[in-house]
Parts: sequence; C-alpha cells; structure tokens
Amino acid sequence: MDESIPERVMATPAALALIETLQAKYGPVLFHQSGGCCDGSSPMCYPQNDFIVGDRDVLLGRIGEAPVYISESQFAAWAHTQLIIDVVPGRGGMFSLDNGTEKRFITRSRTFSGEEMCVLRPAVVGADTRH
Repeated sequence: MDESIPERVMATPAALALIETLQAKYGPVLFHQSGGCCDGSSPMCYPQNDFIVGDRDVLLGRIGEAPVYISESQFAAWAHTQLIIDVVPGRGGMFSLDNGTEKRFITRSRTFSGEEMCVLRPAVVGADTRH
C-alpha cells in the first residue's frame, strides 16, 4: 500500500474492534454506506453471504478485512470525501449487525485536498467489486 495515496475509507480503532467482535460472531462481514431511507446515512454492516452487492455499487476499500461499498449515485456525491467509519453508543441500523450491541457505526468524513484528489485510485464499479 502506497502511504502517499489516501484511502477512500478508513476506520477508527473503536470501529475495527467492533468489526472484530462481529466477525467472531457472524464470520466475514461487509459494509454498505446507506444513502438514506430507513436508517439515514449509516454504514450498514452485514454478513458477506447475506448481502448481494449491486452491479452499480462502488467498492471504496476495506476496513480491517471488511469490504466497504456505496451506491454509484451516492459515490458521485461523495467522491471528493474520505469516509471514516467510527463507533458511538446507541442502537445500530435495524438490519445492521451492530444492532443490539449498544454501539453503532457512524460515518464521519473529511474532504480530500486538491493534491489528494489528483492521486486517488479510480473507483471500481460493478461485478469486479465482489468481496
């Protein structure tokens, strides 16, 4: 991994710890950055075998061993932004694995600098993004 190229998605130590806990219980997991509706804009955590990645979903990267996806339309709005997955006290999304842990994943963000935008890796869309 080239340290000079920023990642499109990162996780805090608290998020990585919760991911490890969930993986120990459920096996491999993945994230899909929600675009609204029932669970707002929460990063949703699912067992890898229980979620079908869409043909137009974008693979942002991995946090721990977990791939992180976002819909193509959401990516268009957030392409200039680094997503930082964190954990706070509370209830997770209704279908997300963090529900019931008394912790929930949240997405924090920061805008990439102009220099960072120039060196970002291109996003991968579609079938090539499977876990």
